[in-house]
Amino acid sequence: MNGPHDMGGMQCYGAVEPEKDEPVFHADWEKRALAMTVGMGFAGQWNLDISRFARESLPYDFYLTKSYYQIWIAGLQNLMLERGMVTPNELQTGMPETKGIQVKRVVKPDEMPAALAAGGPVERETTVEPSFKIGEKVRSLNINPQTHTRLPRYIRGKLGQIVTIHGCHVFPDSNSKAEGENPQWLYSVCFDAQELFGKGAEENNTIMVDCWEPYLEPA
Repeated sequence: MNGPHDMGGMQCYGAVEPEKDEPVFHADWEKRALAMTVGMGFAGQWNLDISRFARESLPYDFYLTKSYYQIWIAGLQNLMLERGMVTPNELQTGMPETKGIQVKRVVKPDEMPAALAAGGPVERETTVEPSFKIGEKVRSLNINPQTHTRLPRYIRGKLGQIVTIHGCHVFPDSNSKAEGENPQWLYSVCFDAQELFGKGAEENNTIMVDCWEPYLEPA
């Protein structure tokens, strides 16, 4: 979907100014926010793409004025509310009022390092051949879906070239809607900066973007 999370190439937001010597966490509560979000992911009530869409769906004014982990917590709260895992009053008071639902897995603190190290691989086996070859010219589709997509706005409708084939991976656009993994071929596509941003962009600069096959068409 189009929203405040998709800022690439957009004007009026100002320059990116990295924080010097930025710590991993700015406060202890951010550590807990990360732990809760990752831990709840193992409960089996949603997948990674659904959780991303939950954060993208937050109101514009909220998203643009909150910190990274405030957005994570807000997305997690909405996911839990939608599935009856918590009530609004429980979130407000911090006290349980209802019986918890049965979840797929509860990761204990001492199990978390191994669980995180194992990750959640998204590459899948397929018997379908990729539609594009390395070196082939392609154009990204100019689409504006109302749901989750990993196709950023600033490359839509632009000409690029396939430089890497990463294999077949879970397709986030369908996975975010709980419609199945629908694995698709994933490519690295090289775009010229002037193709994306016009003649004002520096010459000979290129941008690499990973694109699933349904995002592309032959040039």
